[in-house]
Amino acid sequence: MKIRENDKVYKIVLTALMAALCYVAFAFLKIPIPTFGGDYVALHIGNAFCVLAALLLGGGYGGLAGSLGMTIADLLDPVYITSAPKTFVLKFCIGFISGFVAHKVAKITKEHDARYVAKWTLIASVAGLGFNVVMDPIAGYFYKNYVLGVQSDAAKIMSTWAAGVTFTNAVAGTLVVMAVYMAVRPVLKKAGLFLSI
Repeated sequence: MKIRENDKVYKIVLTALMAALCYVAFAFLKIPIPTFGGDYVALHIGNAFCVLAALLLGGGYGGLAGSLGMTIADLLDPVYITSAPKTFVLKFCIGFISGFVAHKVAKITKEHDARYVAKWTLIASVAGLGFNVVMDPIAGYFYKNYVLGVQSDAAKIMSTWAAGVTFTNAVAGTLVVMAVYMAVRPVLKKAGLFLSI
């Protein structure tokens, strides 16, 4: 079966699948790390699936998949439930930025050699996950301080821990995205399931 670019059902199904992968990667494959003040940060590869969704679906659908999957994971975990609104916004931005770089700037779904695709996959991953490395601690600080009312010193300490863990997650996520996208892309093309965005 050949997939048409405007096939909404296929995009919705793939968005749901990627949201589920984001959920599973965070809910079941994370290593929680307690911080001072009783909060937690986590080592995980959930953000990698936000970027992967954007590479496969484009920034809008990919961002939605990431934000839904990761937000549901937060909502179902008592430790992270208060972070759900911040997660929804930041994960959408990861996908949107990665998708914009990959599809609007580099147009990676067009016919290019593997080297070109790998280079722009890396750049798109770094753009989306790099945004998160910078914005997650900043947004976390303001969210904890002004929305949740956490004491200022505790919010600063949590943001510092979050910055280091977010950077580690970004590096691991970039490696996962590179490996998975470069392996899945030719398979989807051969099966006629590759979306040309």
